[in-house]
Amino acid sequence: MTRYDEVKQELKSNPKIWLITGVAGFIGSNILEALLRLNQKIIGLDNFSTGFRHNLDEVRANVGDYLWSNFKFIEGDVRDYPTCLQVSKNVNYVLHQAALGSVPRSVKEPLETNSVNISGFLNMIQAAKKSKVDSFTYAASSSTYGDHESLPKVEDIIGDPLSPYAVTKYVNELYAGVYAKTYGFKSVGLRYFNVFGKRQNPDGAYAAVVPKWINLMINDDRVVINGDGKTSRDFCFIENTIQMNILAATANDYVKNNVFNVAVGNRTSLNQLHKAISDNLTGCDIQVTRKPVFDDFRLGDVRHSQADISKASELLGYQPTHSITSGLAEIIPWYIEKNRG
Repeated sequence: MTRYDEVKQELKSNPKIWLITGVAGFIGSNILEALLRLNQKIIGLDNFSTGFRHNLDEVRANVGDYLWSNFKFIEGDVRDYPTCLQVSKNVNYVLHQAALGSVPRSVKEPLETNSVNISGFLNMIQAAKKSKVDSFTYAASSSTYGDHESLPKVEDIIGDPLSPYAVTKYVNELYAGVYAKTYGFKSVGLRYFNVFGKRQNPDGAYAAVVPKWINLMINDDRVVINGDGKTSRDFCFIENTIQMNILAATANDYVKNNVFNVAVGNRTSLNQLHKAISDNLTGCDIQVTRKPVFDDFRLGDVRHSQADISKASELLGYQPTHSITSGLAEIIPWYIEKNRG
């Protein structure tokens, strides 16, 4: 039995109260669904700036009304401190997922990104401290590694940020460290590496590469690859990310005041990703006839990204359950159904 299995068994027999910010988003709604299935009580906060009501509707349909009754939703903004304080009261575990993601968005909208990602974070960690929650776990980012070129990425070695988004996520880590030293309030940061899964928005200017490409290729539209296609990423399936959030939230105190990579520990190039999606679609009787076209490299992007996950494995008992291949095989039928629906 893995550490994760043990934690899930313990939670089922001893339910807790969780707060998920950004609960209507891709990652937040998937964590919500997993926790409801573990019979947990959840408070969710979202302002629907990047999340969607239909994500919550889908979770409700998936878990049923009985488990859904354990969920209380509050519409609000993490930039409003009284709201943060309100939702934090009587909570055991906080999972702070609310943020404005996307490197390109931050390049275009640095003020808004700073407001949500830094002011919103500060409001939430202060509210969590004042409410004396048992643990505070927040979404950090692999973008924090910046221009440091060594692979794999190890948590205590970073470079200079390459985008406003990366700056905001690094500032989150700095604030978390200050709160531990100044107030004795420890937290855990999770540096996400290119998370993908169901309910990830495929549309819009800032859509992530996996859902965007899946949708384009389902409709046999041309995919544009930024650069030469050799740019690589450590793509992490949503189930691995859920596991890390639950393990981090329930970890012993000595593990807190840490950051951990959330990834698989492998690299996949954009060219390889395109072929993997195409192969999976072919297996679902969808023919992809258009070859990708190549465009300029994207401003603020790092060339290669791959995580060292040994720290998470050793201290949290993290064991990824899905690779890029098995993750794609699981979600592509979901995207096909949504396209046809």
